[in-house]
Amino acid sequence: MDRFARVVLGYHGCDADFAESILLGKTQIQDWRRSENDYDWLGHGVYFWEHAPERALAWASSRKKKGVIGAVIQLGNCLDFTDVKYTQALAAGYESLVETYEARGTPLPLNRRGYRALDCLVINDLFLQSETIRDPYQTVRCPFLEGEPAFPTSGILKESHIQLTVIDRECILGVFRPNFGV
Repeated sequence: MDRFARVVLGYHGCDADFAESILLGKTQIQDWRRSENDYDWLGHGVYFWEHAPERALAWASSRKKKGVIGAVIQLGNCLDFTDVKYTQALAAGYESLVETYEARGTPLPLNRRGYRALDCLVINDLFLQSETIRDPYQTVRCPFLEGEPAFPTSGILKESHIQLTVIDRECILGVFRPNFGV
């Protein structure tokens, strides 16, 4: 059995109105807009924090949004950057894009603080390449070390998390209202 047949819980920070609409079924999961922002790190898709509802709420609140949607996500064919097989594919994808852009005489986009245009380009290109194979990528999973150290000299950062991007919305098996203990 494929290890990515596993199911995880993800949390999506958003506008409260959108959260209510999708939770009530007024907006269908298949109509959930993909994120295509300059700061997207893991390609274009629907973003989630894996097993981190409070982190999703903090992100939404920092952007003057108050909604969080919980989702049951089957990872399917996952481009999982905790596995060296996929980080090697990422490196190879980058090298291929370098050759393509050099042949065109066009510079590659750059990653800059908070904006991950190059990461996004490489991952989106891997999606496109995978569409030509029998089992295209459906999700992306990656740990992010973020924030200040938990204590002096610590390698553990306070805002670290695992982020998911869902490309194939059929991997979202259902949604729920998170319970924040209120």
